[in-house]
Amino acid sequence: MAYFLQQLASALPIAALYALLAFGYSISFSVTRRADLTYGALFAFSGQIFLLFSDFAWNRLWLVLPAALALGAVLALVYVLGAGLLIGRSIMRRISANSANTVVVVSLGVALVLMELSRIAAETRSLWLPPFLNTPLVLWSDPRFPVTLTVIQLVNTGLMLALVGAGHMFLARSAWGRSWRAVSDDAGAAALCGVDGSRVFVAAYGFSALLAAISGILATSYYGNMDFGAGLVFGVKVLFIAAIGGQTAPLLAALGAAAMGLGETLWSAYGPMLWRDFAIFSFLVLLLVLTRREQFQP
Repeated sequence: MAYFLQQLASALPIAALYALLAFGYSISFSVTRRADLTYGALFAFSGQIFLLFSDFAWNRLWLVLPAALALGAVLALVYVLGAGLLIGRSIMRRISANSANTVVVVSLGVALVLMELSRIAAETRSLWLPPFLNTPLVLWSDPRFPVTLTVIQLVNTGLMLALVGAGHMFLARSAWGRSWRAVSDDAGAAALCGVDGSRVFVAAYGFSALLAAISGILATSYYGNMDFGAGLVFGVKVLFIAAIGGQTAPLLAALGAAAMGLGETLWSAYGPMLWRDFAIFSFLVLLLVLTRREQFQP
């Protein structure tokens, strides 16, 4: 029983990360309506920029660790938010308006560019953060098998869930959220009502990039590293995890992604690790096929 409770506790940080990633991806997907690998690349790019500048601040500027991490986090937010706005305004908005099906191909190219930029900037070095906030906190005391989580796991989980909740409230109650829903449902009809679809598109892409940047910083703080190939891996994974709850409904996408994080952790605890990704992705493909709805145009 204690082992099962520990697995549930260990699933919380992963479920919260997947929920935030799916929530952010759903915001941009609602305006593009096409699979976009750029979001996962921005997530990985954020972690790599965070590592790069934290390492620079620590080894070159001789800052203390909290200041080095803060500088790395701020610059990661600036770089990723700027990249997201640039990609959304100059690339994705024009492509989705003229040839929507090319979004998938272009997003793959953008992901490769971001991956190579971070690799070249880091000189192909794998940078690691020193462990911090790793004090275990006992959630359930058992002399034989205490259930614990570290401070950084609890902090990351709380921040990610708070961002999902705040983002949902902002989309549900703000004027921009109403404009975003209008453009997501029917951009042409929204334009007839005076909604500037181009501005909403760029803002949605920037909002998604901001959430991807925060996710990348928090995930890298927890794991200590962000691989150069993580952009493609998470780009594909986010496509699937967001589709569980619905790619155009951010909160449902977040809930579905959290369920996948829980299932992934339990499989790692009780099933063979070698078959984890195969089993999870096979289940998702089967689920998407069974729940797919055909839409016939008159």
